[in-house]
Amino acid sequence: MTMITKVLVVIGGINWGLVGLGMLLGKAESWNVVKMILGSMPVLEAVVYVLVGVAAVMFIFECKCGKCAGGVCTSCAEGENTKVEGNM
Repeated sequence: MTMITKVLVVIGGINWGLVGLGMLLGKAESWNVVKMILGSMPVLEAVVYVLVGVAAVMFIFECKCGKCAGGVCTSCAEGENTKVEGNM
């Protein structure tokens, strides 16, 4: 799940960066890559925006225990309530 989250956050960040650049150049709508690709399907376009938003929230609250391996937190999954020094 973390890899999907990271990919969606990167896609969203690049898209917003291009929209901002387009605004500075006077043509904001023409730089929106998601709208370019999915503009003919507004519901799917909205779903992509929602998924990017959810991914950003998940990215903010990502596990920070320092013991995660391959996207799966073994200490959190086991229910350990130990605090790792230096994190948090």
